Amino acid sequence: MSRSDLERLSKEELIELVLRLHRPEKTSRTSSKPPASDRKERREKARPGGAKPRHEGHNKRALTPDPDQVVEYRPASCSACGELLPTDLTAEVVSVHERIDLPLVRPVVEQHRSLCVTCPACRTQVAALRSVGADATPFGPRLQAVATYLKTFQALSYERLQAALSDLFGLTLSQGGLMNVLRRAQGCFAEGRDAALARLRRAPVVASDETGVCIEGANSYHWVFRCEDAVVHHAAPSRSAAVVGEVMAGHRPAVWLSDRYSAQQGRGERQQTCLAHLSRDVAYVVEAGDDLIALRLQWWLDKAFGLAHGLTELAASTLARKRCELEQDLDALLKAPATCDLTRALQTRMSRARDQLLTFVAFPGQVDVTNNACERDLRPAVVQRKVTNGYRAMWAVKGEADVRTVTATAALTTKATPFATLLATITA
Repeated sequence: MSRSDLERLSKEELIELVLRLHRPEKTSRTSSKPPASDRKERREKARPGGAKPRHEGHNKRALTPDPDQVVEYRPASCSACGELLPTDLTAEVVSVHERIDLPLVRPVVEQHRSLCVTCPACRTQVAALRSVGADATPFGPRLQAVATYLKTFQALSYERLQAALSDLFGLTLSQGGLMNVLRRAQGCFAEGRDAALARLRRAPVVASDETGVCIEGANSYHWVFRCEDAVVHHAAPSRSAAVVGEVMAGHRPAVWLSDRYSAQQGRGERQQTCLAHLSRDVAYVVEAGDDLIALRLQWWLDKAFGLAHGLTELAASTLARKRCELEQDLDALLKAPATCDLTRALQTRMSRARDQLLTFVAFPGQVDVTNNACERDLRPAVVQRKVTNGYRAMWAVKGEADVRTVTATAALTTKATPFATLLATITA
């Protein structure tokens, strides 16, 4: 804005401009910005490292209940008189020290040789047939699982993955060979992905979120859909509602949980807006403005979170009464005259979502009040994006989405670790 533009402004407009310029910057606590953006500010305000005063130390690491080897040290002679001590004397353990190390890991190479012999009767050259799968790939299932785990869950680039396999296991693979290993391994997860999709398309409650990702040099999106017994990851070049339609295949759940993004609206019979997103917006208005309505909206959200925390322990009549009180309080706050433009914008935003804020009360124990679970599911994809700057091929991101779908669903239903699921799926 030039000087002449400023001179044409009225006194009220100048005051409003100055107030806007003095508003605090948004952080992860007051917006949807990632926590990593606050790191510098936290570092400047951080206390020195080390244990703080009156800090209670943690207990020592628990001993291994079934060690692989036990070495006992028995005294040979008395330290007081020098008498030799018989080896059959009763002894008791007075101290235990453990030493933990990793064994040397090297590839196990198994060569399959087809032998040929001459039939003594008819002199025909007869060659033996190799076992099924012996010539499909030179790399076994555990190697495929390790490479997939390091690439997908530890966000290693092809170059770093190549170095890790060489340094740790003495295994030399080209980057093209690694690409083939990953592509073959990812193909094993199609069946598990389809099973998770089938569960999702029957679920009564579905939560969803999305984040940006670069695929083949273009802006694309990584979606996640979550229900009680399945997590589905999906990569798409678009952020439009068509992606939701493709994944859900016409299924319309009883409740859809998401933020206020338009593509996520109208996907279920009823909608639950993520109150965590609203809470951050309200926190910013409270910090940046001086309107008491924003503070009262923050108190209202605190009461809503409190109700969600103990929802399953309350009787139906108590829930109905508390919901009625919250709705009456909210109606009054949304109609109250605000003195700050931020508060008015917040009132407008919450008014649009008025019928989506307390849906969870009608489904005790079934509908979360926040979409934090989906955000946690997306976090590894965000880390991958930051480390590798995206994906060079669509098959890679789709294959990784299948891997994440199967491992996340297994972790949700059976508490299996990612590597255990990888190995079980590839060897199946």
